[in-house]
Amino acid sequence: MLAAFTASAAEPALSAADTLNAAQRARSVTPKTSGPNVLRAQVLLDRAHFSPGEMDASYGGNMHHAIRGFQKLHQLPVSGNIDAATWKELERDEAPVLEVYTVTAKDVAGPYAPVPSDMAGKAKLATLGYANIAEALGERFHCSPELLHRLNPGKKLNKVGEQLLVPNVAAIKPLPKAASILVDAKEGTLTLLDAGGMPFAQFPASTGSKHDPLPEGRWLVRGVATNPEYRYNPKLFWDAKAGDTKARIAGGPNNPVGLAWIDLSIEHYGIHGTPEPGKIGKTQSHGCIRLTNWDVMQVVHAVARGANVLLQG
Repeated sequence: MLAAFTASAAEPALSAADTLNAAQRARSVTPKTSGPNVLRAQVLLDRAHFSPGEMDASYGGNMHHAIRGFQKLHQLPVSGNIDAATWKELERDEAPVLEVYTVTAKDVAGPYAPVPSDMAGKAKLATLGYANIAEALGERFHCSPELLHRLNPGKKLNKVGEQLLVPNVAAIKPLPKAASILVDAKEGTLTLLDAGGMPFAQFPASTGSKHDPLPEGRWLVRGVATNPEYRYNPKLFWDAKAGDTKARIAGGPNNPVGLAWIDLSIEHYGIHGTPEPGKIGKTQSHGCIRLTNWDVMQVVHAVARGANVLLQG
């Protein structure tokens, strides 16, 4: 019999997220907790459109804000902890939190290639694709490559026909159209609101730095581009390296702005994806609003030209 769910050698494997007993499933999720129950909560939050960012089975800052946003929407006590009342609301979604995915020949074929760290090196590539299959599958299933390995000990991600346990994000429903967007630099979140001002989706975001603060104010969405080309201009970056020159970077998930660019009515600023999803909400940006690639694509489908955007510190 499994011991109580604690961070110990007796803790159930992450693959047990769907088979925890009643006592384990009821345990609160609080800061510094980790394991299959945290992973279960992350998947349910993601499917409820309150994204925890890159799923890793550990409670962190992005998850804290996701829980609080979900609790506010459902008029629950806002604690940032998943208590009994929050579990009850999350578990209205009864679909399994994990699913089996079979690796295909297309998955293995890629193509994959290392991505240079410098802009000049990136500019030489015809596309900014994934570096390896772990990165590609991690993005597809909204999780870190490390989580994939932990869910599938002893299995090979690059073996055609290999059956992998992955977060069940296929159950995420499309978002309705948003009337406006709220970006809160203090919280590190981007929230979609309906015509009545009611929030219905929230995503973790990197929102500027002391060198490039978020341009507070009211703006509009001017347009949306997917798989965009990126034009690097070192004059716009305080931390550009000596000798850097202008460069055109091909599109792709490892493009500096990821899979999408939502242009705002303030020059040089937008909402975009990232090649480093694990850093969202944890590192600073150059003033733009940066989301994971999978989250920005959800936002792309929920907004249209002319939508209002409020940026606040």
